[in-house]
Amino acid sequence: VGVGGVRAYELARQVEIDLARRDERVVELERLHELAIETLGPVEGHEAVERLRRYHDLDQLDMPLIVLIGGATGTGKTTIAAEVAHRLGITRLSSTDFIRQTIRAFFSEEFMPTIHYSSFKAWEALPEAEREEGDPLIRGFLQQTKNVLVGVRASIERALEEGWSMVLEGVHLVPGMLPLEIEGALVIQCQLAVYNEEVHASNFFVRDLATEGVRPVEKYLHSLGEIRQVQDFLLKRARKSSVPVIENENVDRTVGAVIELVLEGAERVQGVK
Repeated sequence: VGVGGVRAYELARQVEIDLARRDERVVELERLHELAIETLGPVEGHEAVERLRRYHDLDQLDMPLIVLIGGATGTGKTTIAAEVAHRLGITRLSSTDFIRQTIRAFFSEEFMPTIHYSSFKAWEALPEAEREEGDPLIRGFLQQTKNVLVGVRASIERALEEGWSMVLEGVHLVPGMLPLEIEGALVIQCQLAVYNEEVHASNFFVRDLATEGVRPVEKYLHSLGEIRQVQDFLLKRARKSSVPVIENENVDRTVGAVIELVLEGAERVQGVK
């Protein structure tokens, strides 16, 4: 519920002491509210328990939850998606890069050229004539995206058939190219952004260390201008399609913002019911 580890442990310890003192094995939500205020203070304690109540309402939602987290390369989508899935107890987590890699295994570069390039380099697979029409960077990206979205839609359809909730992240989750509403499911879509160019660049150094050079920093720094062009395009599409944009400056705050979108979505659905 967004309480830091140390403070959460303090509250859990107080709950344990209270249960032992009352010789009980279950703490009621109202009693937890009292203990949270005593331990965390009136503001943080109330917010934590209120969020817990909303999580409980989300658990009662009788439909799959599909969380779509988009954003340009290097905006922290993978990290945020993993944290969101963990907080929501969702075990099915995938990425559009994984889907693209799968498609690449089935279709040769001659048959589907753009799929064999990075999202910000897909324009290099365009025929010379197409590179001269409009913005080749965005044309190549959109052509690749259309192919990847075939796999994305198939993944979502499978989740709905099985009644699974899932978190899907990726640059190809372009606002306006996927439905914001699907019958029988709660769909939450958002775009992550890193507005500061220096912070955006530093994310690639972190990723280089985390993957032990599998995703070399030089490749991304060299193409940072193109990556940020893709980000500008995605943010324009997000504003046009009324898809929330979240600036990813801090992981905890960003995860909290995505979770809030989910909880608000669940409350809207339950309000309609």
